Amino acid sequence: MALIECRKLTRQFKKGDNLITPLDGLDLDVEQGAFLALMGPSGSGKTTLLNLIAGIDSPTSGELTIDGKRISAMSRSHLAGWRAAYIGYIFQLYNLVPVLTAYENVELPMLLQKMSRRERHAKVSLALELVGLTDRHDHYPRQLSGGQEQRVAIARAIVTNPKILVADEPTGDLDGEAAGQILALLKRLNTELGGTMLMVTHDPKAASHAQQILHLEKGKLIEAKFNPTSPAHALAAV
Repeated sequence: MALIECRKLTRQFKKGDNLITPLDGLDLDVEQGAFLALMGPSGSGKTTLLNLIAGIDSPTSGELTIDGKRISAMSRSHLAGWRAAYIGYIFQLYNLVPVLTAYENVELPMLLQKMSRRERHAKVSLALELVGLTDRHDHYPRQLSGGQEQRVAIARAIVTNPKILVADEPTGDLDGEAAGQILALLKRLNTELGGTMLMVTHDPKAASHAQQILHLEKGKLIEAKFNPTSPAHALAAV
């Protein structure tokens, strides 16, 4: 069984008198440990698919099953708890709290969990070490470069050891050098931690870091191809 199973997944909403269908009957399997890049023009459905998998949005019809759990049938309250346990989200604009240090921003997702201060400290320290920011733990976002802020955001996303990392244009606000460093970090984390990663991007260079590239257009899957430079082929389109 695949980690993520989409069956005839559809998302629609009304805009005035028009019915918009950003995702239209999509079938897809994603295996544990995959690194998938979602590409397509604006309005193709890639961010909609990402948000459905992340439990931020719910499908209009179809089924979405993750790790044997039917996410498409969950209530909002159940989704919130499931999301906290399963999903790490990396945003394009970092979404860091400006009045908190790097350490405190990474610690945030764990404050509502039942664990000791010592346990939280160990997890935060490890997350910051994995992204190469041990020496910046007491810095505020304004004291960091864009690439460093995104590293803090990645540390925050992985600190709870989620099964799935989702990233929405994680390098869209970075220069070429910083973007390359972030993409190399994401690829290394995917390999070393064994988590499943889904990344929305418009940039073919960014997509080339993934194991497979999924192309969407008008809410439909039009192409899913392997990255020949990747050692693992972990996604199967149905």
